[in-house]
Amino acid sequence: MEFQIKEQSIRIAPRDRAALEREVAARLREGRGFALATLNLDHLVKLPRDPAFLAAYGQHDMIVADGNPIVWLSRLAGRPVGLVPGSDMVMPLVRIAAECGVPLALLGSTAPVLAEAADALQAQVPGLKVAAQIAPPMGFDPTGPEADDMIAQLEQSGALLCLVALGAPKQEIFAARAYARLPNVGFAAFGAGLDFIAGQQVRAPQWVRAMALEWLWRMLGQPRRMVPRYARCAAILPGHALRAWRMRRLG
Repeated sequence: MEFQIKEQSIRIAPRDRAALEREVAARLREGRGFALATLNLDHLVKLPRDPAFLAAYGQHDMIVADGNPIVWLSRLAGRPVGLVPGSDMVMPLVRIAAECGVPLALLGSTAPVLAEAADALQAQVPGLKVAAQIAPPMGFDPTGPEADDMIAQLEQSGALLCLVALGAPKQEIFAARAYARLPNVGFAAFGAGLDFIAGQQVRAPQWVRAMALEWLWRMLGQPRRMVPRYARCAAILPGHALRAWRMRRLG
């Protein structure tokens, strides 16, 4: 499944969770890095408006469908992909890192959240080594000298998998830049994934997620923030649905 954003194609691959886990395991075992982004409607809103965000997406070599609307659009286009929520992939990727003997870095959020997340991950994943916990300063610029300092810290730590929790578009812009500097490191941008692990945010119950209503749970919990976001997402959905339908007709 591909989304055409201006002159750039955003292609979803790996297609599902199983394929993602296989690819990540293979790359970590072989000492090859990656940059993983999780595509959702909010990203599709922001990408055409932010050239730096769009350019960063172009440097990610793995993009998965993080959101049911992306999955539905892929089915409408006749190119179905599986749902791979970033928050659901934190533990599987961390377990893969431990199995491969790969040190982990946690980057983003705040120092207390990173410490709690590191403790929780190590308690649940035997043999996991957390080599670095890097919290950015206030007003962090993912293209500035502070980002260079953080990349240098990552390199010195020896971490080969880095979970990035800076929020879009900062996390994707940082991951693209860091991956270019450290091609043997895997970067996975998971947004609030570390906050969930640390217990700082409460995720929707499983039955809510199974009904594809996590968006409603989040909107009711943070109406001022989420209502405008979802309104913007709803506004672009008909256009993407039309393009998906045309894609299906072309075969």
